[in-house]
Amino acid sequence: MTALEFLLALVIAVGLVGILVPLLPGSLLVIGAVLVWAVQLDEPTGWVVLAAAGALVSTGTVVKYLIPGRQLQRSGVPNRTLLAGGVLGIVGFFVIPIVGLPLGFVLGIYLAEWKRVSAADAWPATVAAVKAVGLGMLIELTFSVLAAVAWGIGVLAT
Repeated sequence: MTALEFLLALVIAVGLVGILVPLLPGSLLVIGAVLVWAVQLDEPTGWVVLAAAGALVSTGTVVKYLIPGRQLQRSGVPNRTLLAGGVLGIVGFFVIPIVGLPLGFVLGIYLAEWKRVSAADAWPATVAAVKAVGLGMLIELTFSVLAAVAWGIGVLAT
């Protein structure tokens, strides 16, 4: 493993962590590292691995929104509730760094649902929204890990 490949492996690892801690563009870091490797390698193997990793990350991005979105529709949680959670999550991040992001997100969803429905129905809707977001993160992580594995196989093959 060359020094560049080691550095790119670190970037991929940071990207994978960035999916779980939404402060970094996780999937973009993963595919960006594979792109740098493919350009540097400049062989057909690199381009095939880049295409495979790109297809995996793209598929993961689409599935990440489709499946949780359907879950939210079934549970009756509107998109504006997620928007409220996102806005309060961003505010929370600056008020209480790192921890404020998830706390603000959950509080924003709860308050939006509390306003929309009764207080008794706000918590189940909040739980459904948080589960859907967690599922989306898990889907993105799975496809990004598969892209990282494809890159690892490509590194071993060259």
